[in-house]
Amino acid sequence: MGSGPKGRILKEDVQAFVKGVLSGARPAAAGGLDILAWPKVDFSKFGSFESRPLSRIKKIAGANLARNWVMIPHVTQFDEVDITALEQHRVRLNQELEKHGVKVTVLAFLIKAAVEALKQFPEVNSSIDGENLIIKHYFHIGFAADTPNGLVVPVIRDADQKSVVEIATEAAALAKKAREGKLAPGEMQGGSFSISSLGGIGGTLFTPIINAPEVAILGVSRAETKPKWDASAFVPRLMLPLSLSYDHRVIDGAAGARFITFLGQTLSAMGEAKPRAESAPKAPAPKTKRAGVRTAKKKAAKKKARR
Repeated sequence: MGSGPKGRILKEDVQAFVKGVLSGARPAAAGGLDILAWPKVDFSKFGSFESRPLSRIKKIAGANLARNWVMIPHVTQFDEVDITALEQHRVRLNQELEKHGVKVTVLAFLIKAAVEALKQFPEVNSSIDGENLIIKHYFHIGFAADTPNGLVVPVIRDADQKSVVEIATEAAALAKKAREGKLAPGEMQGGSFSISSLGGIGGTLFTPIINAPEVAILGVSRAETKPKWDASAFVPRLMLPLSLSYDHRVIDGAAGARFITFLGQTLSAMGEAKPRAESAPKAPAPKTKRAGVRTAKKKAAKKKARR
């Protein structure tokens, strides 16, 4: 029973409960769960050790993650996507953008592909509010950023209105601010879908924890070249592992599978696009000979009229 009117459970009750469970002060026995209290151990019996205080970020994130894992029925759908052509496209694009100091990562393409998938499957871009499902008409995509003090999730707002290059530029700036501990609270709020990418570190598959009140999160692991059958022979293809965790109260298995399949197909198709510096400054187009002739004729006509 909560502390609100008629025993209603309030936000403060959940926060106090999770804090108590993490500290080992009480067992997590609410909602039909019967979980033992956190074990108290005298580690000095087994050898030398040191005690390090958790960072502020880890304390806050830890409470949120524990709540989300206990209160959200997670299902994780795994898949892998052929990004051979996309990677070739990305390399060519970065060559064009090098003189502008812009570097496009796979994350920028993932965010654009996620937006297209969210448009196709709006229930994945939603939140539970009591007995209602809030379908969001905005596309604010959070991405996990690794910092010395722990994990934070900056948000790319209105990702549907930005190009891949614009997203890459903004993500790099936000990640830099995160590492320097300069992110404003508003830059970590309002996300409708999150992406956690471990591709730069390694691993194959994992189960990312949903960032409430969102209902899904995409995990990305390191791409690997694998032999794939093309109906006549095995050929090397660059495959990207994806892990989609979703709230089973909102998204059923079939919808989750369709979402990650659509997202993968969208991502692969991006490699077929013609590479170009989307947001790079463009030099003015040179005048053609025909345009020069027309300009000369206009000047001559004006001169004659003045006479």
